[in-house]
Amino acid sequence: MKRAARFIYLSCIYLFLYVPILILIVYSFNDTKYSTNWQGFTWKWYYQLFTDSPLKEALVNSLIIALASSVLATILGTLGAFAFYRYRFLGRKVMYSFIYIVMMSPDIVMGISLLMFFITIGLATGPFTLLLAHITFCLPFVVVTVYSRISGFDRNIIDVAKDLGASELQMFRHVIMPLLMPAIIAGWLLSFTLSLDDVVVSFFTTGPSFEILPLKIYSMVRLGIKPEINALSAVMFLLSLVTVTVAHLVTKENR
Repeated sequence: MKRAARFIYLSCIYLFLYVPILILIVYSFNDTKYSTNWQGFTWKWYYQLFTDSPLKEALVNSLIIALASSVLATILGTLGAFAFYRYRFLGRKVMYSFIYIVMMSPDIVMGISLLMFFITIGLATGPFTLLLAHITFCLPFVVVTVYSRISGFDRNIIDVAKDLGASELQMFRHVIMPLLMPAIIAGWLLSFTLSLDDVVVSFFTTGPSFEILPLKIYSMVRLGIKPEINALSAVMFLLSLVTVTVAHLVTKENR
Protein backbone atom coordinates (compact mmCIF):
# COMPACT_ATOMS: atom_id res chain seq x y z
CA MET A 1 0.00 0.00 0.00
CA LYS A 2 2.81 2.40 0.84
CA ARG A 3 4.54 1.70 -2.48
CA ALA A 4 1.27 2.23 -4.35
CA ALA A 5 0.65 5.49 -2.50
CA ARG A 6 4.15 6.73 -3.30
CA PHE A 7 3.69 5.78 -6.95
CA ILE A 8 0.39 7.64 -7.19
CA TYR A 9 1.83 10.66 -5.40
CA LEU A 10 4.86 10.86 -7.71
CA SER A 11 2.70 10.26 -10.78
CA CYS A 12 0.46 13.20 -9.84
CA ILE A 13 3.50 15.45 -9.42
CA TYR A 14 4.99 14.50 -12.77
CA LEU A 15 1.66 14.83 -14.53
CA PHE A 16 1.24 18.31 -13.05
CA LEU A 17 4.72 19.28 -14.27
CA TYR A 18 4.75 17.76 -17.74
CA VAL A 19 1.16 17.63 -19.02
CA PRO A 20 1.17 21.41 -19.82
CA ILE A 21 4.42 20.98 -21.75
CA LEU A 22 2.97 17.99 -23.60
CA ILE A 23 -0.10 20.06 -24.54
CA LEU A 24 2.15 22.83 -25.85
CA ILE A 25 4.10 20.35 -28.00
CA VAL A 26 0.89 18.79 -29.37
CA TYR A 27 -0.54 22.19 -30.36
CA SER A 28 2.70 23.08 -32.15
CA PHE A 29 1.51 20.62 -34.81
CA ASN A 30 -2.06 21.98 -34.97
CA ASP A 31 -3.07 23.16 -38.45
CA THR A 32 -4.72 26.39 -37.32
CA LYS A 33 -3.33 29.72 -36.24
CA TYR A 34 -5.98 31.28 -34.04
CA SER A 35 -8.11 28.41 -32.73
CA THR A 36 -7.33 26.00 -29.93
CA ASN A 37 -9.46 23.32 -31.59
CA TRP A 38 -7.55 20.56 -33.34
CA GLN A 39 -7.72 21.09 -37.11
CA GLY A 40 -5.19 18.53 -38.32
CA PHE A 41 -1.49 17.72 -38.25
CA THR A 42 1.07 20.01 -39.90
CA TRP A 43 4.79 20.81 -39.88
CA LYS A 44 4.36 24.31 -41.33
CA TRP A 45 4.86 26.14 -38.02
CA TYR A 46 8.30 24.57 -37.67
CA TYR A 47 9.05 25.53 -41.26
CA GLN A 48 8.04 29.14 -40.57
CA LEU A 49 10.05 29.05 -37.39
CA PHE A 50 13.30 28.17 -39.17
CA THR A 51 12.68 30.69 -41.96
CA ASP A 52 12.00 33.61 -39.61
CA SER A 53 15.08 35.89 -39.77
CA PRO A 54 14.52 37.79 -36.46
CA LEU A 55 14.05 34.51 -34.60
CA LYS A 56 17.17 33.01 -36.17
CA GLU A 57 19.17 36.11 -35.21
CA ALA A 58 17.90 35.89 -31.63
CA LEU A 59 18.76 32.18 -31.56
CA VAL A 60 22.30 32.84 -32.77
CA ASN A 61 22.73 35.56 -30.13
CA SER A 62 21.45 33.20 -27.42
CA LEU A 63 23.81 30.42 -28.49
CA ILE A 64 26.80 32.78 -28.56
CA ILE A 65 26.06 34.10 -25.07
CA ALA A 66 25.30 30.62 -23.71
CA LEU A 67 28.48 29.10 -25.13
CA ALA A 68 30.74 31.97 -24.07
CA SER A 69 29.28 32.30 -20.57
CA SER A 70 29.28 28.55 -19.93
CA VAL A 71 32.90 28.16 -21.04
CA LEU A 72 34.13 31.12 -18.98
CA ALA A 73 32.03 30.14 -15.95
CA THR A 74 33.37 26.59 -16.18
CA ILE A 75 36.99 27.76 -16.30
CA LEU A 76 36.59 30.22 -13.43
CA GLY A 77 34.41 27.85 -11.40
CA THR A 78 36.87 24.97 -11.75
CA LEU A 79 39.78 27.15 -10.64
CA GLY A 80 37.68 28.51 -7.78
CA ALA A 81 36.68 25.04 -6.58
CA PHE A 82 40.31 23.93 -6.68
CA ALA A 83 41.37 27.00 -4.70
CA PHE A 84 38.71 26.32 -2.03
CA TYR A 85 39.92 22.72 -1.76
CA ARG A 86 43.67 23.21 -2.03
CA TYR A 87 44.35 26.33 0.02
CA ARG A 88 43.44 27.45 3.53
CA PHE A 89 43.02 31.23 3.83
CA LEU A 90 41.18 33.75 5.96
CA GLY A 91 37.46 33.93 5.19
CA ARG A 92 37.46 30.73 3.12
CA LYS A 93 34.26 29.33 4.64
CA VAL A 94 32.51 32.69 4.46
CA MET A 95 33.43 33.09 0.81
CA TYR A 96 32.19 29.59 0.00
CA SER A 97 28.90 30.28 1.78
CA PHE A 98 28.46 33.34 -0.46
CA ILE A 99 28.38 30.92 -3.41
CA TYR A 100 25.16 29.42 -2.07
CA ILE A 101 23.72 32.87 -1.37
CA VAL A 102 24.11 33.79 -5.03
CA MET A 103 22.50 30.50 -6.07
CA MET A 104 19.49 31.06 -3.81
CA SER A 105 19.00 34.75 -4.61
CA PRO A 106 15.85 35.52 -6.63
CA ASP A 107 16.54 36.26 -10.27
CA ILE A 108 14.85 39.65 -10.10
CA VAL A 109 17.11 40.69 -7.21
CA MET A 110 20.21 39.60 -9.12
CA GLY A 111 19.03 41.29 -12.31
CA ILE A 112 18.32 44.63 -10.62
CA SER A 113 21.54 44.54 -8.58
CA LEU A 114 23.64 43.82 -11.66
CA LEU A 115 21.89 46.59 -13.58
CA MET A 116 22.60 49.07 -10.77
CA PHE A 117 26.21 47.91 -10.66
CA PHE A 118 26.68 48.44 -14.41
CA ILE A 119 25.07 51.87 -14.19
CA THR A 120 27.30 52.81 -11.25
CA ILE A 121 30.52 51.92 -13.05
CA GLY A 122 29.29 53.60 -16.25
CA LEU A 123 29.01 50.45 -18.33
CA ALA A 124 26.32 50.61 -21.03
CA THR A 125 24.05 47.59 -21.23
CA GLY A 126 24.57 45.34 -24.21
CA PRO A 127 26.13 42.01 -25.17
CA PHE A 128 29.10 42.48 -22.82
CA THR A 129 27.00 43.22 -19.72
CA LEU A 130 24.69 40.32 -20.63
CA LEU A 131 27.70 38.01 -20.84
CA LEU A 132 28.98 39.20 -17.45
CA ALA A 133 25.54 38.65 -15.90
CA HIS A 134 25.28 35.12 -17.26
CA ILE A 135 28.76 34.26 -16.01
CA THR A 136 27.77 35.58 -12.58
CA PHE A 137 24.75 33.34 -12.07
CA CYS A 138 26.32 30.29 -13.78
CA LEU A 139 29.57 30.43 -11.80
CA PRO A 140 28.19 29.17 -8.44
CA PHE A 141 26.70 26.05 -10.04
CA VAL A 142 30.08 25.13 -11.52
CA VAL A 143 31.89 25.75 -8.23
CA VAL A 144 29.46 23.59 -6.26
CA THR A 145 29.47 20.79 -8.85
CA VAL A 146 33.26 20.63 -9.16
CA TYR A 147 33.87 21.09 -5.43
CA SER A 148 31.55 18.22 -4.57
CA ARG A 149 33.72 16.03 -6.79
CA ILE A 150 37.11 17.25 -5.62
CA SER A 151 36.16 17.11 -1.93
CA GLY A 152 35.93 13.31 -2.29
CA PHE A 153 39.56 13.03 -3.39
CA ASP A 154 42.25 11.50 -1.27
CA ARG A 155 44.50 14.44 -0.38
CA ASN A 156 47.48 12.10 -0.46
CA ILE A 157 47.22 12.19 -4.26
CA ILE A 158 48.43 15.78 -4.22
CA ASP A 159 51.25 14.98 -1.80
CA VAL A 160 52.39 12.05 -3.94
CA ALA A 161 52.41 14.24 -7.05
CA LYS A 162 54.49 16.88 -5.30
CA ASP A 163 56.90 14.23 -3.92
CA LEU A 164 57.44 13.05 -7.48
CA GLY A 165 58.50 16.56 -8.46
CA ALA A 166 55.33 17.92 -10.03
CA SER A 167 54.77 21.66 -9.88
CA GLU A 168 51.40 23.18 -8.99
CA LEU A 169 50.56 23.59 -12.68
CA GLN A 170 51.67 20.07 -13.59
CA MET A 171 49.76 18.59 -10.67
CA PHE A 172 46.59 20.44 -11.67
CA ARG A 173 46.91 19.55 -15.36
CA HIS A 174 47.95 15.89 -15.14
CA VAL A 175 46.41 14.74 -11.85
CA ILE A 176 43.48 16.91 -10.84
CA MET A 177 41.97 17.73 -14.24
CA PRO A 178 41.48 14.10 -15.42
CA LEU A 179 39.74 13.26 -12.15
CA LEU A 180 37.56 16.38 -12.34
CA MET A 181 36.57 16.06 -15.99
CA PRO A 182 33.11 14.45 -15.44
CA ALA A 183 32.17 17.20 -12.96
CA ILE A 184 33.56 19.89 -15.27
CA ILE A 185 31.48 18.61 -18.19
CA ALA A 186 28.39 18.44 -15.99
CA GLY A 187 28.99 22.00 -14.75
CA TRP A 188 29.40 23.25 -18.31
CA LEU A 189 26.17 21.58 -19.45
CA LEU A 190 24.23 23.01 -16.51
CA SER A 191 25.67 26.47 -17.17
CA PHE A 192 24.77 26.27 -20.85
CA THR A 193 21.17 25.31 -20.02
CA LEU A 194 20.79 28.04 -17.40
CA SER A 195 22.16 30.69 -19.75
CA LEU A 196 20.04 29.57 -22.68
CA ASP A 197 16.79 29.64 -20.67
CA ASP A 198 17.26 32.80 -18.61
CA VAL A 199 14.73 35.61 -18.95
CA VAL A 200 14.66 37.76 -15.81
CA VAL A 201 18.37 38.56 -15.42
CA SER A 202 18.73 38.99 -19.19
CA PHE A 203 15.81 41.43 -19.26
CA PHE A 204 17.67 43.82 -16.93
CA THR A 205 21.20 43.43 -18.27
CA THR A 206 20.87 43.39 -22.06
CA GLY A 207 20.57 46.39 -24.36
CA PRO A 208 17.78 47.28 -26.79
CA SER A 209 19.93 46.44 -29.83
CA PHE A 210 20.84 42.92 -28.72
CA GLU A 211 17.96 40.47 -28.43
CA ILE A 212 18.20 36.88 -27.29
CA LEU A 213 15.71 34.09 -27.81
CA PRO A 214 14.02 33.96 -24.36
CA LEU A 215 13.31 37.70 -24.48
CA LYS A 216 12.11 37.38 -28.07
CA ILE A 217 9.65 34.70 -27.00
CA TYR A 218 8.51 36.88 -24.10
CA SER A 219 7.81 39.82 -26.41
CA MET A 220 5.93 37.57 -28.85
CA VAL A 221 3.77 36.03 -26.11
CA ARG A 222 2.63 39.47 -24.97
CA LEU A 223 0.81 39.83 -28.30
CA GLY A 224 -0.86 36.42 -28.02
CA ILE A 225 0.05 32.76 -28.24
CA LYS A 226 0.86 31.76 -31.81
CA PRO A 227 1.70 28.31 -33.21
CA GLU A 228 5.22 29.51 -34.02
CA ILE A 229 5.75 30.16 -30.32
CA ASN A 230 4.54 26.66 -29.49
CA ALA A 231 6.97 25.22 -32.02
CA LEU A 232 9.83 27.35 -30.72
CA SER A 233 9.06 26.39 -27.12
CA ALA A 234 8.99 22.71 -28.10
CA VAL A 235 12.43 23.03 -29.74
CA MET A 236 13.89 24.81 -26.69
CA PHE A 237 12.39 22.23 -24.34
CA LEU A 238 13.92 19.42 -26.38
CA LEU A 239 17.32 21.15 -26.39
CA SER A 240 17.18 21.73 -22.63
CA LEU A 241 16.04 18.14 -22.04
CA VAL A 242 18.93 16.72 -24.02
CA THR A 243 21.44 18.98 -22.24
CA VAL A 244 20.16 18.16 -18.76
CA THR A 245 20.01 14.44 -19.58
CA VAL A 246 23.64 14.44 -20.69
CA ALA A 247 24.60 16.35 -17.52
CA HIS A 248 22.71 13.81 -15.41
CA LEU A 249 24.43 10.87 -17.10
CA VAL A 250 27.85 12.45 -16.63
CA THR A 251 27.13 13.26 -12.98
CA LYS A 252 25.78 9.74 -12.40
CA GLU A 253 28.96 8.23 -13.78
CA ASN A 254 30.91 10.69 -11.61
CA ARG A 255 29.18 9.42 -8.46
